This record gives sequence, structure tokens and C-alpha cells, in this order.
Amino acid sequence: MIYKFRAILDAEEDVFRDIAIQEEDTLEDLHNAIVNAFGFDGMEVASFYTCDDTWNQEDEIPMFDTGDTPGEQKTMSDYHLNQLLGEDQTKIIYVYDFINMWTFLVELAAVEEDEVGETYPALLFSHGELPAIAPEKEFEAEGDDFYSEFEDDLDEDDLDGFGDDSFEDYGFEENWN
Repeated sequence: MIYKFRAILDAEEDVFRDIAIQEEDTLEDLHNAIVNAFGFDGMEVASFYTCDDTWNQEDEIPMFDTGDTPGEQKTMSDYHLNQLLGEDQTKIIYVYDFINMWTFLVELAAVEEDEVGETYPALLFSHGELPAIAPEKEFEAEGDDFYSEFEDDLDEDDLDGFGDDSFEDYGFEENWN
């Protein structure tokens, strides 16, 4: 079977690519297909993220094993598309280049029979041009006031003891080098 995906750049302008890929291929194969479809050089690190139906990010599936014990963490190459995506779960988030944060909403649009003589993965349709720089993200807090948990009641009196002579008790000499 062939999975047909639409990878949409998370931006105001419509920029997307439709990709056909075999259901037995891995997330790493889908990563490579997305990189090629959007014209990236493929030299940056990327990850997929599972998500719910409203695109809320859940678990990361990285390119490389970054766990403390080698082989402990599953990577893109460990997941076949049909293990992770199907009728019940059609959405996944893809982030390319963690410096620029190119973010794509990837949705399984159709599952169809293989076309004889066709090679996969295949770019089926391309709409819009990738901007020169990644769109900026607006991160939102879950509560009404994001900063409230970081605020406290510090004032100048709380900083007493941190003047010029405050380190005398710690054994530092004035010219210690």
C-alpha cells in the first residue's frame, strides 16, 4: 500500500508538498522525502513528534539516539510508517533544523494501492515557495499568565549581604590570581 502525505509548512502563506511513500518505509525515509521535496540540503538534525488530532505535540522521535545508553532510544529508522500512522492516527509533526525550526504539519491524506511502474517515495504535488528564512514561531503558555510562576516578591532588602564586601566570609582574597 502507498501512503499519501501532505506536508504543510507551519506559516501564514500556503506552502505544502504532497508525497507518496510505501507504508513499509520508515520515518527516516519520510524525513528524506520531505527534505528533498522542500529543497533542503539534508545536513541539519530533525525530529518527528507524535501529536493529537489538534496538533498538540507529544513524544519526540529523533534522527539519532540521544539516550544515555546506546540503543535504548528508538529513532526514525526504527519506526515503519504503518506502525505509527493509519486510519486512527493521521497526524505527525516534523521539525527540521533546530536552529531555524522549520516546522511542518504532516498528515496522512490517503492510503491507496501501489501504481505499477511508479517509484517511491514520489513528489506528487508542490504548492508555494519555501521562504528564505523559517517563519517565526509564537509560543503560547497554557495558562492566562505565563510569567506568574516566575515572579516573586524580591526587593532590594532581599539582596542585603551581596555588596562589595559580601564575599569576605568565603575566604576569597582581594587579589587571588
